[in-house]
Amino acid sequence: MSIQAKIHPVILSGGAGTRLWPLSRELFPKQLLPLAGPTSLLQDTALRVGGTGFAPPLVVSNVEHRFAIAEQLRQCGIAGAGLLLEPLGRNTAAAVAAAAAHLAAAGAAEDDCMLVLPSDHVVLDPAAFLGAVATAAAAAATGKLVTFGITPSSPETGYGYIRQGPALDGVDGAYAVERFVEKPDSQTALRYLAEGGWSWNSGMFLFPLGALRAELAAHAPDVAAAASRAVALAVRDLDFVRLDRDAFAAAPSISVDYALMEKTARAAVVPASLGWSDVGSWSALWDIGRRDADGNVAQGDVLAERTRNSYLRSAHGLLAAVGIE
Repeated sequence: MSIQAKIHPVILSGGAGTRLWPLSRELFPKQLLPLAGPTSLLQDTALRVGGTGFAPPLVVSNVEHRFAIAEQLRQCGIAGAGLLLEPLGRNTAAAVAAAAAHLAAAGAAEDDCMLVLPSDHVVLDPAAFLGAVATAAAAAATGKLVTFGITPSSPETGYGYIRQGPALDGVDGAYAVERFVEKPDSQTALRYLAEGGWSWNSGMFLFPLGALRAELAAHAPDVAAAASRAVALAVRDLDFVRLDRDAFAAAPSISVDYALMEKTARAAVVPASLGWSDVGSWSALWDIGRRDADGNVAQGDVLAERTRNSYLRSAHGLLAAVGIE
């Protein structure tokens, strides 16, 4: 992978553990769990961007998870990571804006890029991911704000969709964004799949730092101002940076999609097949798991008899399933 500008991975880890309950819970949400292998989803995300061409990651997290995150990064050998602590949740626009202000204050160049990654997604094809990042970096070098689109494999109604427009000049595999569409009904999703040129909105982005801050100031000035003030008044606590509570609380709670990507004229998309899942349900774990001849995915101490197409997981003790489908 050839990446010209320095890329700063920004890993968003503010999830509250409301999905995949009871395994995932408020004090130990799904990104801290080993759901797709021996390491947690957070560790998998950090390890994907641990190679040459990437700066040490910056993790944006809530206060409650800071020690667990720091320990998990240490366990998987991620050195030099920063932890930026949100005093309260304000959705992804404020988190992205605060990360951008923090990196700028730390000396990052305007043509450096921020690679924004949710901490709780699965990517089964890391090589394809790095290839998509290289394509996005080429698009970002022209001033584009790039989102990663997932080539759809089914008419999912739980994801937003992106309609790709014209190809970008000189950047093979990147396109202008024609429009964003919120979660469609099943008939609309089927039509999108048949038409082609549509991607699932993955929630992963690559932003040139200077262009990102300028576009935030233009399209989401309240978010940008609150985030910048929260960084200016932040205090260091051990290895953590705590954003100022009052300043950060002034930011509207809005996603970066609504606040920025649906408004900017600089939006571009890189469609890719990454073996991606946002692991939003137990059935998603069955979808990405390694199935046996009977279609079962088993983790832990599991005994299955006359059981088909099931997700079977035991963390403690023996789980026996008989005659389940």
